[in-house]
Amino acid sequence: MAIKVNQESREFHLTNGKISYIFRVMEKVGQLEHLYYGKGVKHRKSFEHLIEREARPASTNMLEGDYTSSLEHIKQEYPSYGTTDYRYPAHKIIDQHGSHITNFQYESYHITKGKPALENLPATYTEQEGEAETLQVVLFDKVLQCRLILSYSIYTDRNVITRNARFVNLGNEACFLDSAMSANVDLPDDQYEMVHLNGAWARETHLEAQPLFKGVQSISSSRGASSHIHNPFLALKCKQTSESSGEIFGFSLVYSGNFVGQIEVDTFGVTRVMMGINPFQFKWKLAPGESFQTPECVMVYSDKGLNGMSNIYHALYRERLARGRWRDKDRPVLINNWEATYFDFNEEKVLAIANTAKELGMELFVLDDGWFGERHDDTSSLGDWFENKQKLPEGIDGLARKIDALGLKFGLWFEPEIVSKGTKLFSEHPEWVLSTPDRRASHGRNQYVMDFSRPEVVDYIYNLMDSVLEKTKISYIKWDMNRYITEAYSSAFDADRQGEVMHRYILGVYHLYERLINKYPDILFESCAGGGARFDPGMLYYTPQAWTSDNTDAIERLKIQYGASLVYPLSALGSHVSAIPNHQVGRTTPLHTRAHTAYFGTFGFELDVTNLTSIEKEEVKEQVRFFKEKRSLIRTGRFYRLLSPFDGNETAWMVVSKDQSEAIVGYYQVLAKPNDKYNRVKLQGLDPEKRYMINSDSVDHFGDELMNIGILLNRHISEQPHDFSSQVFVLKEV
Repeated sequence: MAIKVNQESREFHLTNGKISYIFRVMEKVGQLEHLYYGKGVKHRKSFEHLIEREARPASTNMLEGDYTSSLEHIKQEYPSYGTTDYRYPAHKIIDQHGSHITNFQYESYHITKGKPALENLPATYTEQEGEAETLQVVLFDKVLQCRLILSYSIYTDRNVITRNARFVNLGNEACFLDSAMSANVDLPDDQYEMVHLNGAWARETHLEAQPLFKGVQSISSSRGASSHIHNPFLALKCKQTSESSGEIFGFSLVYSGNFVGQIEVDTFGVTRVMMGINPFQFKWKLAPGESFQTPECVMVYSDKGLNGMSNIYHALYRERLARGRWRDKDRPVLINNWEATYFDFNEEKVLAIANTAKELGMELFVLDDGWFGERHDDTSSLGDWFENKQKLPEGIDGLARKIDALGLKFGLWFEPEIVSKGTKLFSEHPEWVLSTPDRRASHGRNQYVMDFSRPEVVDYIYNLMDSVLEKTKISYIKWDMNRYITEAYSSAFDADRQGEVMHRYILGVYHLYERLINKYPDILFESCAGGGARFDPGMLYYTPQAWTSDNTDAIERLKIQYGASLVYPLSALGSHVSAIPNHQVGRTTPLHTRAHTAYFGTFGFELDVTNLTSIEKEEVKEQVRFFKEKRSLIRTGRFYRLLSPFDGNETAWMVVSKDQSEAIVGYYQVLAKPNDKYNRVKLQGLDPEKRYMINSDSVDHFGDELMNIGILLNRHISEQPHDFSSQVFVLKEV
């Protein structure tokens, strides 16, 4: 059993031998006290010796005469505000009197094998009961007549605990959830650095770390999406922790809407970390008999550094978050026409690109934006999902058949959540657009957001997309969303439910995904939101890969993909070889460097292959051949970060097969150095006893040598120094 209960002392110990999570029911008050989270410890009949209590001056106490009953000085599982704890709470409920005081007391617990699904929300899962166990602790507030169910799932063979909370109104009066976090952990000290992924459009998932300080620091989104700005992930690492050693705690939210990840360090050095839906602009009416389910927070502990944490997330998200037929399949090498043509294309131009792509060994052609309505730029036609017969005389179906006749699969771009002014949809249903009465509606990229909180809107968009998909042989869909939400008001709801719109919106998006993937299970979906604005675990539940960033420059992608790899597996990172000079930063990089960066992801092309020289075409053929040969290893292997682009001029990473018989190393130097010193790169993850050959070198190397001494770069790189250089090393056991 991974979940052990000490009945007499009412203590709960979640442990798989590698990690332990311990909490208890406090005597007299019935609330939950946190005792320990970290490396696995042995179970014992009582953990009462871990309880920390003392009378403190100037404190307020719950129990009369008990000067050690101040919640301000007690580590808790799911704290409230206003009854002696002055820190930020995990929940806040307003009753019919306007009071926000709650008192959820222990009622019961229940343990089940496996891991139950969440209602209408993405979450990690199990395929066999023995993979995990789930503890549900039931608490009840007698005044509110509200039940709170805290769920904890622990995987038996992974350093993973998942958390979520569910509120059920059993009373006769409505109440309002003002805050409902998915998880809260009170850690006993503040000797950590906060690690998170920061950015903006075209520079997403940049790695940042800063020491904790007294007070509050947080990451968040209030944009209607998880956002380019902050990824719904943070970690607390001990100050000595490196990529390969030391303790780290990761927190990742399986959600695609507004979120917050917050750390509060109190004056006594206790660190409170919580994660969940952003309380800002959130207010959920819980009518009698209704319930509210929070998203899932995935907590990972590692004592093997940042890379140890990453490998746990990678395996979990690749194997038990992604779903469907594409979860365990190698992804096709694709060609996308966007940077080749933008909106300026016709069938002849598209088929010329596809024909050349087939000759170069590619497997999938993707038609991007501009195939519908009067879409000649970004100012029109979104919502009118009808083929433009001037560009495509035989429509999407006719083009798809011709692409198929070439021996390529066919993919198509949609932006289903958005509408343009001047369209039939906008004129017939203005009430279906998110906008506030008597206020100006803001636009982004000349676009307006459909009200996906309304089921009839989701139904309408589903039927439009279905009418295209049902008649066309489509193997891939790129689902885009190019603007954030403003004027988040829905005419479908009363005033007291407007705080629900943002969450209901993302539930509508999830519902549309679910309907489409259920009807079309063979289609490979890739999520995109102006690049990485919805690059999050919630999306991975529906789409096994995501467009990591609109920035396709190979050098910028080193930082973007390096940061994303902190949480997300390579199988999720959409990565392409693009045109030069790069369309985002104007940089000209060698064709091989662009490929060497894109290999460590899903790999594809986004340039006009008909304009390549004969020498470049031969190089592309070899790149496609190489990736096809190695894509299973790249998709399933263990990934290691070796040199950080945030620390200097060089970047290096590698992926190692599960049996440690093969590895691929990517090494990148941004600017050339004249008369440089000898350089080495120390590898990781190899078998120290195995012997490996590097590329076509005549000398083999033991694994321990490569990890402790490293690859001598001057021996294996013979080309003259130049800016934006790169090298891929293939290691094979001999």
